Amino acid sequence: MDKKLEMLLDTVRKLIRRGAYPNLTKVIAKTHPVDIAHLFRYLDLKEQRILFNLIEEAETAAYVLSELEHSVGAQLLEQIETETITEVLQEMPYDDAVDIIRNMPEELAEEILNIMQDEHSEEIEQLLRYDEDTAGGIMSTEIFSLSQDLTVKKAVESLQQAEDVEMVFYLYVTDEHNHLVGVLSLRQLLTVPPSTLLKDIMIRDVISVRTDMDQEEVALLVAKYNILAIPVVDDGNKLMGIITVDDVIDVMRQEATEDIYKMAGASEEELLYGYKSFKIARLRLPWLVTNLFGGVVTGYLMWRFKATLEQVIALISFIPVITGMGGNVGGQSATIVVRGFATGRIDFSTLRQVFFKELRVGMIMGAVCGLVVGLVAFIWHHNVYLGLVVGLAMVTAMTVAATMGVIATSFFKKIGIDPAIASSPFVQTANDITGILIYFGTATMFLRYLA
Repeated sequence: MDKKLEMLLDTVRKLIRRGAYPNLTKVIAKTHPVDIAHLFRYLDLKEQRILFNLIEEAETAAYVLSELEHSVGAQLLEQIETETITEVLQEMPYDDAVDIIRNMPEELAEEILNIMQDEHSEEIEQLLRYDEDTAGGIMSTEIFSLSQDLTVKKAVESLQQAEDVEMVFYLYVTDEHNHLVGVLSLRQLLTVPPSTLLKDIMIRDVISVRTDMDQEEVALLVAKYNILAIPVVDDGNKLMGIITVDDVIDVMRQEATEDIYKMAGASEEELLYGYKSFKIARLRLPWLVTNLFGGVVTGYLMWRFKATLEQVIALISFIPVITGMGGNVGGQSATIVVRGFATGRIDFSTLRQVFFKELRVGMIMGAVCGLVVGLVAFIWHHNVYLGLVVGLAMVTAMTVAATMGVIATSFFKKIGIDPAIASSPFVQTANDITGILIYFGTATMFLRYLA
């Protein structure tokens, strides 16, 4: 946080503690809505509600809500009068209003839609029909389009009169049935004779997405073609809405955040629970139980190899090294593949190359680490065969771990489960088990030289 916002936050907190709400109202009125929204990250729910209730302009309140997490926005709106809620929602872009309504209790959402008996509710109800993680769920229906039979002069006049539409990066051209048939840039429109028909200068090969396309795929498409907006069409190629680059940035941030939480075996829902320890613990426990189960299996395998351990007690010294290094390598490999799938750099057609690349990387890293730990084992316990066993086990365990990261992540992706969950809890547990099997299996093979 920069100095300016830090000072603003201190001022807001002091005024809330003193109950100096008239002064706080004046501070809010002079502050940019984005800066107001930024303060909410550092305030508890009670302070957030006080601050939000002091925003006098519905337009400012709508701007602030658009910058907040939708679940937080819903919580703030729930505690004010229904009529005021509808006033604020009507000032918001439809796609943002829909996201907030989705996070409200069902009865309240229906009541709000009943009050908004105008074009606003029709647009919002239309967007609510789409899944929230699809192109239809994040698109804006406030879109500017032109008929292909218009002249350039008429198109410019229409553009000058356009109000309450999304940013006009591109001009989309439709036929008489509202089918998307072309696209123009503003530059094209201004560099041709006024009598020219749009259908004679438009680009007919339009990059578009269907309403049911997953939002992550939409983001990848926008990034691939380096465009500022992308039109959304239905199955009949009718123009339904537009997704702009700011929406895409939000999607990328959301998807990356989800991946990071899943890779840690946690959930973004924790942010909604604040300091409610029991609820947060309940969210984290499933993956910890998975690790616990893996630990029990690892302990069981060590017990099965107790005869080997009893004869060569020195083997116990390197158990943490073998399992730890395997887990680290597997986690690195899984993270690379998860991110590759998320950014489109890896797909199933290139998976074979990725697998063998990680296999080679695992072997190289395993050889280096195996040589080091093998020398340590020899110097420490004065047994060349112990060094050989530890070194071989390290090479094998790290190589298997590197490929396990690829295999596990790809498996989850193939069966339709988010591969991010494979990267840490699952791969860590699997590599602990395989690492112990490899280590004690190798030691058992060389047992007569170790004892």
